[in-house]
Amino acid sequence: MAKSHTMVAALLLVMAVSLAALEGVHGVCGMSNDEFKLCQPAAAVNNPTDSPSAECCAALGKANLSCICRYKGIAGIWLRMYHIDANRAMALPGKCGLTMPNNCS
Repeated sequence: MAKSHTMVAALLLVMAVSLAALEGVHGVCGMSNDEFKLCQPAAAVNNPTDSPSAECCAALGKANLSCICRYKGIAGIWLRMYHIDANRAMALPGKCGLTMPNNCS
């Protein structure tokens, strides 16, 4: 019984890692990896820029902002792996003149 639980847990872990890798290949929330990287300086954990670049704002303008809301909570840990501060990242759309969805507050 314990062996089957271990196998199921291992399978679920492999599936979760695979899904995360697929999202990384295609970008994040409708932004390609290159577009995502354009916003990194303004949301960096250490020494962030004062404001996002025009290129970052253009990329965010095409992004799925509802999807970005998922990274506010525990998923923000994923952002830390890329040296991005989740609170700074959540502030970027507003700094770009974009409005976050109401259910994102």
